[in-house]
Amino acid sequence: MSELLKTALHAEHVALGAKMVEFAGYDMPVQYPLGVLKEHLHTREKAGLFDVSHMGQCFIIADDGKFETAAKALEKLVPASIQDLEPGQQRYSQFLNADGGILDDLMISRLGHPGTEHYLYLVVNAGCKADDFKHIEKHLPKGVKLSVKDDQMSLIALQGPRAKDVLGCFNPAVEELTFMTHTDVELSNIEGGPVWAHISRSGYTGEDGYEISARHEDMVRLWKELIKYEDVEAIGLGARDSLRLEAGLCLYGHDIDTSTSPIEAGLIWSIQKNRREGGKYLGAKRVEDEIKTKPSRKLVGILPEGRAPAREHTEIQDMDGKTIGEITSGGFGPTYGGPVAMGYVARKFAKAGTPVQLIVRGKARPAKVAKMPFAPHNYHRG
Repeated sequence: MSELLKTALHAEHVALGAKMVEFAGYDMPVQYPLGVLKEHLHTREKAGLFDVSHMGQCFIIADDGKFETAAKALEKLVPASIQDLEPGQQRYSQFLNADGGILDDLMISRLGHPGTEHYLYLVVNAGCKADDFKHIEKHLPKGVKLSVKDDQMSLIALQGPRAKDVLGCFNPAVEELTFMTHTDVELSNIEGGPVWAHISRSGYTGEDGYEISARHEDMVRLWKELIKYEDVEAIGLGARDSLRLEAGLCLYGHDIDTSTSPIEAGLIWSIQKNRREGGKYLGAKRVEDEIKTKPSRKLVGILPEGRAPAREHTEIQDMDGKTIGEITSGGFGPTYGGPVAMGYVARKFAKAGTPVQLIVRGKARPAKVAKMPFAPHNYHRG
């Protein structure tokens, strides 16, 4: 077995007493002494600090210096509209295969700093990044290049209602950002000197907050400053998962994968109207067919009765005992106050309130289809 990779912040996690586990080839913190439950609630109430440096960061840049050239190239690979991105705007999308299955989901930004407005900045999932980079390079036309920055850049997320106040102490400009916008700024009041960072007002917890990219050595200094704040606690992968589940956000490899399409997964909102017909991207036929005819199954929220959570791969049956689907993510929702889950069911059972049964250890347990999110989104939209 090859040795696990470590992020630039690995020593900081160990110093904080984190329990480390293997995740996507990295040695990552699953929880800290505070524990998953308290970490989850702290993020909802104050501010949680996450190391997400295992994610893939890269740029797509056209040799001719034109944004349109890079955007057209990326539009061959994703269903989202890229050419209409304004400088400083971010968008969520998916890489699809030729059959319309999801290879990965990702964030796409058009940089806004003077001189870099023609750059596309992408953040992809850790477990998929090697394949993603190969996929991008294979399909980019001549004159458009991929520049991978994992060896230079770290990525952290500061999430929760107090994130704005904390990060604003380093540069008040970040407080002016709205959800899914970003900027490149200098962060001050840091031991060892200012840190130049790319900051987006986004994240994967359902809370207001930021994702911050900076050079490895600078990120270590920034992390040390952020963790000094009373409102800030380090948060591990355990709470990160329960936060995103409550927020009704898909996890790649679980709720979405190469067998699922964006339409089945309820992600049509991520496909702009000008891309829903006549799209010339990989997998467009399946997506457009499903928009017109509606897929046979749909990703829905599930609320099990009682206190026992429904785990991934739990069979979902109708009230007559017929299999109608499967749980893809499930666990206890600390903010919701009970078990929550999501999974795919046959379309006719997808309406909120529909009673279903979950087969746990051979026994049928009552549950119902529910609307997501299970905890309200608190994004700052201005």
